[in-house]
Amino acid sequence: MLSHLLMSLSLPLFIGLLFSLVFEALLSPRPAPLWQRPIAANVTHLGSWLLLFGLFTLLLQRPWFAVVFVLSLQLVVVQSSNTKSNTLNEPFICHDFEYFWDAILHPRLYVPFFGIGLAIAASSAGAIAIGSFLYLEPSLLSQSGAGLFLQSTIFLAGLGSLLVAIGVRALPAMSLDPVKDIHRVGLHASLWAYGVALMRSTPPTPEASPFLKVSQQALPSHAASNTLPNVVLVQSESFFDPRPWCPDVASTLLQHFDATCQEAIEKGELSVPAWGANTVRTECAVLTGLAPHRWGPRQFNPYRTLSRHPLPSVASAFRAQGYRTVCVHPYPATFYMRDKVIPQLGFDTFIDIAAFTSQDKHGQYIGDQAVARKVGRLLKDDDNRPLFVFVITMENHGPLHLEAPTQARLADTLPNATWPLPGHLRELAVYLHHLGEADQMLANVKTALNASTRPGLLGWYGDHVPILPDAYGHFMPPTGSTPYMIWSTQPTPPDQMPAEPLPQEIAANELGVLLFKRVFGRDISNDVIKAEPEPQEQE
Repeated sequence: MLSHLLMSLSLPLFIGLLFSLVFEALLSPRPAPLWQRPIAANVTHLGSWLLLFGLFTLLLQRPWFAVVFVLSLQLVVVQSSNTKSNTLNEPFICHDFEYFWDAILHPRLYVPFFGIGLAIAASSAGAIAIGSFLYLEPSLLSQSGAGLFLQSTIFLAGLGSLLVAIGVRALPAMSLDPVKDIHRVGLHASLWAYGVALMRSTPPTPEASPFLKVSQQALPSHAASNTLPNVVLVQSESFFDPRPWCPDVASTLLQHFDATCQEAIEKGELSVPAWGANTVRTECAVLTGLAPHRWGPRQFNPYRTLSRHPLPSVASAFRAQGYRTVCVHPYPATFYMRDKVIPQLGFDTFIDIAAFTSQDKHGQYIGDQAVARKVGRLLKDDDNRPLFVFVITMENHGPLHLEAPTQARLADTLPNATWPLPGHLRELAVYLHHLGEADQMLANVKTALNASTRPGLLGWYGDHVPILPDAYGHFMPPTGSTPYMIWSTQPTPPDQMPAEPLPQEIAANELGVLLFKRVFGRDISNDVIKAEPEPQEQE
């Protein structure tokens, strides 16, 4: 009976281990060969397979079923990693496991990138496989007896756990560059290493925030409160200027953006910590003033940390100075746990999709024009306090291929393109149409700020470049940075304008600090507030 049990376990165990290595080679970018990896990485891979095989054999009682089940899960991770690499320039990391649950809650945001047909086929094949194995493969528990079966499977799982612990402990330190790390140590070892690093990391402390002191007390000021400007900061979904990157784009596409840049008091390129998605990485950097490296392994989804460990932000800094603070995001508040994070960051009010109607949609999501109208109504609702509004738009969020381009819109976006559009221009045309809507939103928010009794300041930036793999493959990818600018209803007098104002390149975590400085005319830092001296009384 023991020999039969060992034979029943050993063959599927080794066949499964071999295929796990073959499946890992399907990754793009591909990890280094086994002989080029650290020994600890290979030990971790072996331990991972023994652990999973032992646990699922214990659960399913059928070793071949366990092999197919575990390998199927690995294929899902491999396909997800390849899709993520193709669209976001970043492979799968342990933080991404929570997105499988998000894909169930928000399938439109995730499943189309994986492939709707592939998802349906995989689900169907999985259901058939489960039924077939349960019917065809006999239970090892009934054949070998409970004692031997439990001892064998628990031994395999325990041995796997021990090898994983030894391997992970001996792994070289991760660089937190997912592309480099997965190439160096492989999929299994990188997942374990990132997970362990995440558990061992500590969140940033409030003392690390440049907004700590200005959030705790109001800055001294001799200016009357009614002279403080209303401030609107817009994080425009996937906003960047595609004209330098793609010569086929209409030169007049962003006419309001161009005009605002001419009048802007600050403008330039924003170095953002995201490509194609992962909006909260840029959002967190702008709001908290902390660069990604300050978060360590938590940088890949900092809002999970912020939901439990609040930090001072540009919003709490404005609120300490007497501002009413509002966040507008036309999507469910629970996504990325913003319902918990946004209040923790110092916002008095969070307006989500519940404040909009289906008539406000433009394309797949709530349109930028509807969001601009909401901001306009907020600016009219004067309660004698200055207003700070942070806007997170959604209209230009992917997947763009779920929308079909129309020939009538090409005159404003791709005037020289042929119809029907070639494949590399289809998603681009959809993106450019919504980019034009963002440009009109910019004009409408400026109009609302000008109509207010208070002065107004507008900050505008893109969270990341869009997901356009076909277009990038044809035209070459852009740099990945996005434009930013700060515009005021009170233009700088000509005699105070610099001779040749030049655009500046700044990091995303510097933008909120720069905006605060523009409002109050003061610089802030971690250690000191450089405030203007109070005016002396005249005799």
